[in-house]
Amino acid sequence: MQIIRDTDAIVPEPCVATIGFFDGVHVGHRYLIQQVKEIAAAKGLHSALVTFPVHPRKVMDSDYHPELLTTLDEKISLLADTGVDYCLMLDFTPGISSLTALEFMTRLLKERFHVKCLVIGYDHRFGHNRREGFEDYVRYGKSIGIEVVRALACTDHIEINDTKKVAISSSLIRKLLHQGDMDLAARCLKYKYFLDGTVVSGYQVGRKIGFPTANLSVDDPDKLIPADGVYAVWVTFDGKTYMGMLNIGVRPTIDNGSNRSIEVNILHFHSDIYDKFIRLTFVKRTRPELKFNNIEELIKELHKDAKEVEAILNTPS
Repeated sequence: MQIIRDTDAIVPEPCVATIGFFDGVHVGHRYLIQQVKEIAAAKGLHSALVTFPVHPRKVMDSDYHPELLTTLDEKISLLADTGVDYCLMLDFTPGISSLTALEFMTRLLKERFHVKCLVIGYDHRFGHNRREGFEDYVRYGKSIGIEVVRALACTDHIEINDTKKVAISSSLIRKLLHQGDMDLAARCLKYKYFLDGTVVSGYQVGRKIGFPTANLSVDDPDKLIPADGVYAVWVTFDGKTYMGMLNIGVRPTIDNGSNRSIEVNILHFHSDIYDKFIRLTFVKRTRPELKFNNIEELIKELHKDAKEVEAILNTPS
């Protein structure tokens, strides 16, 4: 996949494209991208995705916290795995937000990105205030030489609470992660959710009670942190992967106040990894964060947690 940020330096070949933020690059996104690739192959054109390095709403409101499923680098890596030809990176600006759909299609899609065919997601809208819809895009396309095609909706749905089936979306995945439902989130994403970051110095409490932890500082402050609780995770650094028992929360037993931390005890590992870049890959939430009456009760529970986490990670998925 070729990433194009500056069309003055690199001119894309005529292409079939779709537009989206693609946060998480989940099942629904992949279904849309597959359609773009198939249409491009049938027309003898390149396939392309028009996306944004920063969430458009955050550009318009600096206080907005988007709770990203993927950082920009993570998203690019996942998009590259889809086999699409181009990732056309568009810096969303207040000026772009003011463009009508016709202006957006003419100035950006046609003139800058050489889009010959635009595939519209079944519920996607663009242009100033998103006032126009698919029939308008078709009409504008005919006037400027862009064929507009409506994508088929993804038929994959997820069953919630054994009764209700709902469409897969980034907002649904965020809800599942806030509930700590890592299994359903992984089914929507087609991969296990992960956090990347750097190990930083903590309060050293875990070391004192026999469970030394690596404290993670997440690289992107907008990355969504799942629900508080204890998790079975895989910990990857220096090209190796280890079993980990992760706690997200405020550590109420030791009266940590409101300071939320992300701490992982790497099972059967005792080396210093301060300043290391690590990845935490979530497998399962085993329990919510609890407040115990004393440190002794906490230590007893941690021993039980460690055995449960190891059993989970030793079970073939």
